[in-house]
Amino acid sequence: MTTPRPIADLSADEARRIALRAQGFLGAPDRRAGVRGVLRHLGAVQLDTISVLARSHELVPYARLGAVGRRTVEDAFWRDTHAFEYWSHAACILPIEEWPHFAFRRRAYRSRPHWNHDLPDGAYEQVIKQLRSEGPLTATELGGAKKTNDWWDWSGSKVAVERALMHGEVVCVERRGWKRVYDLAERAIPEQLLHDDLDDAECLRRLVGLAGRSLGVGTRADIADYHRLKGEQVDAVIADSGLVPVTVEGWSKPAWADPAALATPPRGRHRTTLLSPFDSLIWERARTERIFGFTHRLEAYVPRQKRIYGYFAMPVLAGGRLVGRVDPARAGSTLVAKQVTLDGPKAIPAVAQALAEAATWVDCTDVRVERVDAPELRAALVTELARLTA
Repeated sequence: MTTPRPIADLSADEARRIALRAQGFLGAPDRRAGVRGVLRHLGAVQLDTISVLARSHELVPYARLGAVGRRTVEDAFWRDTHAFEYWSHAACILPIEEWPHFAFRRRAYRSRPHWNHDLPDGAYEQVIKQLRSEGPLTATELGGAKKTNDWWDWSGSKVAVERALMHGEVVCVERRGWKRVYDLAERAIPEQLLHDDLDDAECLRRLVGLAGRSLGVGTRADIADYHRLKGEQVDAVIADSGLVPVTVEGWSKPAWADPAALATPPRGRHRTTLLSPFDSLIWERARTERIFGFTHRLEAYVPRQKRIYGYFAMPVLAGGRLVGRVDPARAGSTLVAKQVTLDGPKAIPAVAQALAEAATWVDCTDVRVERVDAPELRAALVTELARLTA
């Protein structure tokens, strides 16, 4: 694909600020729109099984809105059919109005010749019949999620309902005790949205445009990664997506931007907060390094002896920069900072503030610092925390 002539040249700092505003970290948060507003602004909120302070889909709105209640977060996502769960960047919560635009992915799954699990005869039909007669059910209620204790040894009913989810005949309408709750799409999705009428090109134009607006500015790879599209899918529609070509200082690849993001310079208050490693601001490592000069890697799946920053190290955002990391845990009413990495002494106030606010949000009354990678900074961090939590 030949990239059109750029309409703007952005400095690295301008690109960083545009990205921060697009992701909801620069400027006043839209509290009236709340958690649902965050979801629609981002277009996708990733789910993950790990829960340290809270689960990732709770941490994402917290990072932007502050101490929004955790029950409020769950209700905002799942009550009144405002969202559905499907495969986007990964398993994600998505705004319900985007259901028609994932028709291209549902069609791809339906035509898929090979699967990781064999589907027993009659299991698919039985699951659909049971959901139709009994209403929303978990895999356990459908007959059991697993045959054995092995993680990937799914039961026939689990294989069937997950296949139906990918095909779009079934939809996940909530998580209950972290279990998916399945219902028939014909019952859960609003009638005006329940169709696969859009062709692949129209679906892709929409998702590429949404990704560009959620990123503010990004390369082809950034935009493709947001909803896990293929590069050639992006190439086929980007010229008609509403995004415009730009260059960014220090970026080796051409970039595309949301024209609305270019219309006004990003201004306003920066958020200071802990970030989930699965937050869409930082979920793509190459982009995070390019924009923030910050190497970020989730080490939960790295052997303990090979970890550098900790099991669930959460980057600390302050002043529009990533200034450190905290690997958190909880011990009763104490938030434990098992390992803290600071980008020098100037990061201490921001990291202390982020820890103190997170502790309040999860109903902890104390913060304990166990290890600081620069030991000479530990005393100053503890002192600042004591001041904030007194």
